[in-house]
Amino acid sequence: MNLKIKYFKIPFSLILIAGFLGLVSCEDYLDKSPESDISETEPFENFENFQGFTEELYNCIPCFTASAYHNSWNLGDDEIWCISGGQSQLGGYIDQGDYWKWDSYGSPFCSGTKNWDGRSFTKSDNSKELGHLWGFSWYGIRKANIGIANLDGLTDATQEEKNLIEGQLYFFRAWFHFQIMKYWGGIPYINRVVPANEVFKDGRLSYQEAADLAASDFRRAAELLPVDWDDTAVGKTTLGNNMQRANKIMALAYLGKNLLYAGSPLMNEVSGGSTEYNPDYCQQAAEALGEALALSESTGRYKLADFSEYSQLFYVQNSDNIPGKEETIFWENIAGGRARFRWNQINDYIADGNSFGGFLLAPTANYVFQNYGMANGLPINKEGNVSEADAESGYDPEYPWRDRDPRFYKDILVDGERSSVKEDKPDYIEFASLYTGGFFRTTPSENKKNRTGLMETKWKPRLAEYANESTTMQNMTVLSLMRLADVYLMYAEATAAGYGLNKTATSYSLNPAEAINVVRDRAGVGHVANKFLTSVDVFMSELQRERAVELSFEGHRFCDLRRWKLLDKKPYTLKCSLEFERDPNGLTGAALAEDYKNSRVLNLRMETLLERKFLEKHYWFPFLIEDVNIYPEFKQNPGW
Repeated sequence: MNLKIKYFKIPFSLILIAGFLGLVSCEDYLDKSPESDISETEPFENFENFQGFTEELYNCIPCFTASAYHNSWNLGDDEIWCISGGQSQLGGYIDQGDYWKWDSYGSPFCSGTKNWDGRSFTKSDNSKELGHLWGFSWYGIRKANIGIANLDGLTDATQEEKNLIEGQLYFFRAWFHFQIMKYWGGIPYINRVVPANEVFKDGRLSYQEAADLAASDFRRAAELLPVDWDDTAVGKTTLGNNMQRANKIMALAYLGKNLLYAGSPLMNEVSGGSTEYNPDYCQQAAEALGEALALSESTGRYKLADFSEYSQLFYVQNSDNIPGKEETIFWENIAGGRARFRWNQINDYIADGNSFGGFLLAPTANYVFQNYGMANGLPINKEGNVSEADAESGYDPEYPWRDRDPRFYKDILVDGERSSVKEDKPDYIEFASLYTGGFFRTTPSENKKNRTGLMETKWKPRLAEYANESTTMQNMTVLSLMRLADVYLMYAEATAAGYGLNKTATSYSLNPAEAINVVRDRAGVGHVANKFLTSVDVFMSELQRERAVELSFEGHRFCDLRRWKLLDKKPYTLKCSLEFERDPNGLTGAALAEDYKNSRVLNLRMETLLERKFLEKHYWFPFLIEDVNIYPEFKQNPGW
C-alpha cells in the first residue's frame, strides 16, 4: 500500500471552522466580513464535508517513533540507554522513577503545550511536532463529540455514508479515551460537547467504569463500520488507500483490548477488585477478540506476514509502502514516515566506528535471555539463567547462540556476527565485537558504548551503518500500535483468564495454546509445551514470555508489566548486561561471522547495570499539577 492516504476533499476553511465549533464565543466572529461566514451546520450537511471534518481525527493519532531526534517508547525492562544519553531521554527518566518527565522534550506522551524546541505548540505534519498523546487525545475526544452531536444534520447522505461517519466518530471517541486510561488510569469519560461557559466538574471514574463506556462506543463503531472500505461504494473513490481507516475488525480488536485491560490485575484492583484477573471482563474480551480473529480469517482482511517478510512489519527500504504488510491493524501517525530513522534515531542502534553510529540504547540481557527461548519452543531454562545448561531445552551456555528461536536471529545481533556492510574496516568493527572488553563495549565515548553485549536489529537493516547511505538505508519505520499477532496473543490471554485452558470463546474456535501456536508457526517455533498447560497461572508465564518475544521493542512491555502487577517486582526491575569471553582457540573475523551461531564463549554470565526502585505509585503516570488544580473532583494519582 502507498504511504500517502487519499483523503476526501473539503475546503480547508470548513475543517478549521468545524474543528472549533462550540469552542469560541460569538464575539470572535464580529470582525469577520459577511461573505466569509460559514454556517455552523454546513460542515455536517453532506458526506464529503462531514468526512473532511472527521479526517482530522486520523492526524490526532500520536506518533511514538519520531517526536524528537531521539525518542523513548520502550519504557519497560527491555532497553537501556547509554550513560550520557539516558540522562536526557524519557526512558532514562523512567528508569530513575521520574515519571513527571512524560511531559518533556522527546516524550510521545506530552501535553502539546510546547514543541521539541520550546516553541508554542501547533499541529502540523512536522514529525518533531507529533506525539502529544495527552493533548491530541483530548482534542480528538472533543472533535468526536462535536461530530456525534451533529449527526442529525447529515441529511444529504446515503445510509452507508451515515454509518461510516458515525462509526468513525464512536471509534475515535473510545480510542482516545483508552490511550489516556492506559497510562493515567480512570478519567472522566466525556461523551458530550461541554459548552464553553459550563463549569466542568466531572470526577474521575474508576478504570472499569471508564472502560465500560469505551466498550459501548467501540461496540457501536463495530456495528456501523465495514470490514473493508474498499468494498463500499464510498471507499471505491479512494480504492487502495483505505488501509488506515477505522473498520469493523479494528473496532472489535480494540474493544477486546480495552476489556482485557479492564480485566487485568492492576485495573481490577484499582477498580475495587482483587489483584487477580476479572473473569467477566476477560470473557467479554475473549468474545470480542475472537470475533476479530474469525472475521480476519474468513475475509482475509488481515493476515500474518510470511516469516521471510518479517522485517517488513517494522521497516521497509527503498519503498513508499508503509511497514506492516497486511498484518498491521492500526498504525501510529504516519506523517513524515519517509524520513524516520534516517539520522539520529537510526544511529542509536549502530556501532561506533560506523560513521555517525553510537550505542545510545541497547536491549537488556535479562529481557533477551529470560524471554527469547529455543527453536523447540522452550525457554532456555526454568529461571532464564544464562549460565545454566538445560538438557530439556538444549540450551548450552558455552554455545548461547545455537538453536535459538528464529525470532532471536531477526531481532538481535550478537558477538562475531557481521555488523558492517563494508569490508574495508578493521575486524573489530566489521564483525561485532560485543564480548567483554571488545571494541563495541570499550570505545572511549560514553554515548557510543554498547552496555549490554547485544545489539537490537528489529528497527534497522542488520548491516546498516550510516543513516545517509542510500545503498544500506533509505528505510522507513512506522510503528504498528496493533497487529494481528497481538490479537492472537490477547485472545489467548483473555480466554485462559476468562474460560480456562481447554475452552474457547463462543466467537472463535481456538483454545489459548492453539492461538499462541498460530503465531509460533509463522516463525517455525515449537508449540507450547504440555508442562505449561497444567494450570492457568503456569500458562500465563509462558503467555507473558511469548508476548515479550513476538512484540519485543514495540512499546507494549511497559503497559504489560503494569497491568500484570509486575513492574515493581524482581527480576522486572533489573537491567542487566551479558558478560563473556571469546574462546581463544575459536574462529575469528569472517570465518567466525560465517558460523557465529556455533561459536563457543567462556564464562557467560549476567551482571546488573541498574535496578529500578519502583513503588506502588509508579504504576500510573502523574497528572500535571495545573490539571489536578482545576477542580477538586479531578484527583491526582496516589503517591504523586
